[in-house]
Amino acid sequence: MIQSIIANELNASEQQVSAAISLLDEGATVPFIARYRKEVTQGLDDTQLRNLEQRLAYLRELEDRKKVILKSIDEQGKLDNTLKQKIIDSENKTSLEDLYLPYKPRRRTKGQIAIEAGLLPLAETLLNDTSADPDGQAANYVDAEKGIADTKAALDGAKFILMEQFAENADVLQLLRRHITQQGHVTSAVVDGMQKQGEKYADYFEYSEKYSTVPSHRALAIFRGRNEGILHIAIDPNPAQTEQKTIVCESLIKQALGLKLADSARDRWLNTVVQWTWKIKISLHMETELFAKLREAAETEAINVFAKNLKDLLMAAPAGPRVTMGLDPGIRTGVKTAIVDSTGKVLATTTIFPHAPQNQWDKSKRTLATLCKQHKVNIISIGNGTGSRETDKLVAEMMKSEAELALQRIVISEAGASVYSASELASNELPELDVSLRGAVSIARRLQDPLAELVKIEPKAIGVGQYQHDVNQSQLASSLDNVIEDCVNAVGVDLNTASPSLLAHVSGLNKTLANNIVAFRNKNGSFADRKTLKKVERLGPKAFEQAAGFLRVMNGNNPLDASAVHPEAYTVVDNIAAKAEIALSDIIGNTQALAKVNLQDVANDEFGLLTLKDIVKELEKPGRDPRPEFKTASFKDGVSEISDLKIGMQLEGVVSNVANFGAFVDIGVHQDGLVHISSMTNKFIKDPREIVKTGDVVKVKVTDVDPARKRISLTMRLDDDTSANQAKAPIKSTRDSPHKSHHKSQTNRQKPKPAQSNAAMGNAFAEAFAKAKK
Repeated sequence: MIQSIIANELNASEQQVSAAISLLDEGATVPFIARYRKEVTQGLDDTQLRNLEQRLAYLRELEDRKKVILKSIDEQGKLDNTLKQKIIDSENKTSLEDLYLPYKPRRRTKGQIAIEAGLLPLAETLLNDTSADPDGQAANYVDAEKGIADTKAALDGAKFILMEQFAENADVLQLLRRHITQQGHVTSAVVDGMQKQGEKYADYFEYSEKYSTVPSHRALAIFRGRNEGILHIAIDPNPAQTEQKTIVCESLIKQALGLKLADSARDRWLNTVVQWTWKIKISLHMETELFAKLREAAETEAINVFAKNLKDLLMAAPAGPRVTMGLDPGIRTGVKTAIVDSTGKVLATTTIFPHAPQNQWDKSKRTLATLCKQHKVNIISIGNGTGSRETDKLVAEMMKSEAELALQRIVISEAGASVYSASELASNELPELDVSLRGAVSIARRLQDPLAELVKIEPKAIGVGQYQHDVNQSQLASSLDNVIEDCVNAVGVDLNTASPSLLAHVSGLNKTLANNIVAFRNKNGSFADRKTLKKVERLGPKAFEQAAGFLRVMNGNNPLDASAVHPEAYTVVDNIAAKAEIALSDIIGNTQALAKVNLQDVANDEFGLLTLKDIVKELEKPGRDPRPEFKTASFKDGVSEISDLKIGMQLEGVVSNVANFGAFVDIGVHQDGLVHISSMTNKFIKDPREIVKTGDVVKVKVTDVDPARKRISLTMRLDDDTSANQAKAPIKSTRDSPHKSHHKSQTNRQKPKPAQSNAAMGNAFAEAFAKAKK
């Protein structure tokens, strides 16, 4: 049953799903299955496999819960075939718990006490007999010894019995839930006296929006406002009829129960029972449940946003193995400087003081020039923290006077560099360096290879999330770990240069095995081939199978070890070379020879056409890097502070973060500007990622500037007229606080000109990070 549900959701066959489940249960990772077991799963990709893995866990938890519930009800002697089938057919945990609610063991309630006092027959009579007289019937149950002093006490007991029955009726709950989720509104209002303190929540002081349309960022904003004591929040079940808010829900309860009540004494009494059921038993419980559901959906979306942004950053274009100078800017404390070779090894470090109060401008230029000449530096990476534009100017002047060096400079994000510098990992990697200088090393290395360096930093310190501190932290960590694993394995890892942090994310490996690999490498020298991995302590056959294809050995004994071809397929490559009548060493990269091979002649039960096509593709360009070409943005000279911005000014920048309501762009003024979703293009879009992603180089126009609040509004619709005081997309001051920009709606527009965007993550991921000032 689980296989059929997942197959339907993935639009795949049950055979594919069953095969993937078997592989996962055997300990195979998603990257390994997606890359090297296509024949088994008939081509399920990594996205489908991640969704399958997640749904499999949920549905298995659901099945386990069903067993517990069936056993509990059966032990109570209340399990009939109809109820059993309903439980078995439940498709989600909510409907399952609705069915279990009447049978759930609980402390004694007023209804149970009334049943123990013998009032159940009275309740059933008043519910089922349309001609029953409440007072007359209740008189038959007055018994002081049982605690029923008078007819009122008897009727109250009957009311409590029916209230619990109604409130635990699955049909009632499902009908109410469906109505409120479709028609109800989420509302919020400011707590008296908190207007000034909660000014950043001003857009939610009088807020109402349909429950079904509240987006993730707005939901998380109002939840945060409530948690900070600024907002009251509620769910209005029927905002369209302010005079009949509760009557609608009461009518739905009667509808679900099949009650048709008129104006008899019995009907009036039952109406009261229904009213109490909604007000006392259901409304608060339902509001709590639906808020929990809204929060869960909002957190899931926020986690997805973070994951997508993180993937864009990790897969940013690397500058490559170039001798790089890293500059960690500072004013009073100086500019920390580090030079690393093409492998990331530290060659030199120092600190220069070009800025106030020392003002050693010329001396600093000479120092930088000398270091660049001495170590043959060809690219300079400048952190974007305090003093970055001043330091950029210093480097620009040095480059102008030393034109023969043919240097290139790039301002990148230093987000997370300080976290890395003070970490145990940095201490182990760079024990001889002061903490302040480690940041400069990280800034240099992250330009060379953002993926290899960023895996050393806690993802949450990178700052590309949307309300990242408000979401379920374990789910966030799990999602981000999956992203890192997918990215690392998509690119591949150099076995002889990779850090333990990078190796730990390779399929089949963990921190222990990663450390063991590095220890083996340090003791025995570089790996000459992949098979030597089998000599690493605790790295068994299963780990080797999962990891080998993602680990590269450059210039080793076997040229295939530098490719993504798995060792288990080396014999297949030998067969391909034989069919092509060419030596193995000559077939790699030989597109013409590979094109002549009829793969049908090579295919067998273990290696079918799907796998063979992947092998040939890899042989054509062995070790290809899936990341884009390295490109950079150019910040406008003379624009280094918010005060330099003018409305209508066109600039080039780098997308630093993408949220559901728009994108933040670094334009080199120490404060990112917001391009609202409605200002990205002339056509209607639902997701900003249809136009941009984190790290894109884009051209923008300034539409509004508020230096006092550090808010910048931008547009990518460069033809828009910004001269008039027209309505603009509101500005969001920080990525982790609510703002009216979330309310901006869109209308259909004419087809736009192509967006001024460059998919290559030119600034080596880095400038795509949120600003991280010291």
